[in-house]
Amino acid sequence: MGLEPFILGVLVDNHFGVLTRVAGLFARRGFNIDSLTVGETENPLISRMTISVRGDDYIKGQIVKQLAKLHEVKEIQILSNDQTVSRELMLVKVCAEKEKHAEIMEAVNVYRAKVVDLSAHAITIEITGESTKLNAFVDYLRSFGIVELCRTGITAISRGSVRLSEKQTTQNKNDKGEMENG
Repeated sequence: MGLEPFILGVLVDNHFGVLTRVAGLFARRGFNIDSLTVGETENPLISRMTISVRGDDYIKGQIVKQLAKLHEVKEIQILSNDQTVSRELMLVKVCAEKEKHAEIMEAVNVYRAKVVDLSAHAITIEITGESTKLNAFVDYLRSFGIVELCRTGITAISRGSVRLSEKQTTQNKNDKGEMENG
């Protein structure tokens, strides 16, 4: 039985050192992070992490339990594949002599990508989508010669009105204020 990929949505305090503590937790437990994206939410005091990991049900449970022990972690959710919109951004630079431009541009159109830089010998392409789409695009471009490639990692959000809650955030702020005042 192989390790299945899964995605975690995690709300954390937006301050220095939180990313180090989360990454350190994974390292100490021997869990590999396949991809990690972090950014400020609509609330500047909170950041959202999208963490892509592989594991069985036991590993999923352990990761959630360990993350929940971190004071800065406010909410954790395993995002189900069928109820989640996930995307990744990739920039890829390919060798592109003039006689190959038309063929590369056709692929750009088919994959709904966008050319963001063009020179006499290289084309840089931006593409967003699910990881499988990006992987297929990379496979197609290999024959042209990939010069450079960078990917953001997966970012994901639940479909519909379901959202990660910040219910603990207000309570924790109140607790901190009482401790500082008391």
